[in-house]
Amino acid sequence: MNVFEAVKQTVTTRQAAECYGIYVNRAGKANCPFHNDRTPSMKVDKRFHCFGCGADGDVIDFTAQLYGLDAKSAAEKLAADFQIPYTHYKRKETVKKTIREKSEEQMYRELEARCFRVLSDYFHLLRHWERAYAPNLEDETWHPLFVEALQKKDHIEYLLDVLLYDSIEERAALIKEYGKEVMKLERRLSELGTGAEREFEDVGREPALPDPGGSQGSSGGER
Repeated sequence: MNVFEAVKQTVTTRQAAECYGIYVNRAGKANCPFHNDRTPSMKVDKRFHCFGCGADGDVIDFTAQLYGLDAKSAAEKLAADFQIPYTHYKRKETVKKTIREKSEEQMYRELEARCFRVLSDYFHLLRHWERAYAPNLEDETWHPLFVEALQKKDHIEYLLDVLLYDSIEERAALIKEYGKEVMKLERRLSELGTGAEREFEDVGREPALPDPGGSQGSSGGER
């Protein structure tokens, strides 16, 4: 089975979207990452279709457009990210092997998406802490996680807004300034338990912000 068949039989577009930081609501709708989508207008399931800009295709098309890849590179990325085995077809030995290196643009876009996912996970965790550890009227001491939520939530929301709505120059400046801090935060979230997902098993996860993955998200989106 080649890489295209293996990926299409194993991964849905919804699974790929959620893996790459795009929130899909219970109705299977998401803010389209391929245009300035102000309301969730993309239907995501096994395939995807945007009723706003008309973007349409399967999981490989989605990943290719999201990361600026050709179809084969997108399929190979999905196979690697989801650990999907497939048959490698080798070219004749007369053909010189070449190593495909990521462009600077691809590396930046992946870094930007990674920063957004970390900050988004942390933002939702702060919101959970703010509710879960809110002091009762008779409490004299505030829980440290409640204090952290009050101190950090607005700042993290501001950083997410920059990554969603500002120019590429401003987004790059933010990543340069806060990159090391975000990587430390990523390690902390991992120690807390798989990017904070386990924090919401009993209370239900808050709606996540869309991944900036190359185009801007919606204004006034749910958080």
